[in-house]
Amino acid sequence: MTYFYLGVFAILGAFARYGQSELVPLVLGHAFPFATLSINVIGSLLMGLLFTFTLERGNISSELRTGMLTGGLGAYTTFSTFSLESRGLLQHGHVLLGATYMVVSALLCVLGALLGTWMARRRGAR
Repeated sequence: MTYFYLGVFAILGAFARYGQSELVPLVLGHAFPFATLSINVIGSLLMGLLFTFTLERGNISSELRTGMLTGGLGAYTTFSTFSLESRGLLQHGHVLLGATYMVVSALLCVLGALLGTWMARRRGAR
């Protein structure tokens, strides 16, 4: 059953990632990799939220949990794309923009995971 959930959630995660990577540049432009940044921040928030909520509440099977976290969020988040975009900014002489992107990404993603954990625990306390 784990492989079934991995596959289903990986498809959903990939669709979500692709849709967001198409929509965000239409709204915010192409000068900065906002799509990848938003995907990684939202993915980190969801990872913190779902990891904590499912682990501490224990309401779902380990197979479903693995499918959601590994399949869904693994297909949705884009660290390899982040790395490639950072390299591209640096190689094209945009050192300050590249450094900003790397620092902002790291900080926002960790904050996203912390916020997700906080949200899961706050929801569980009710």
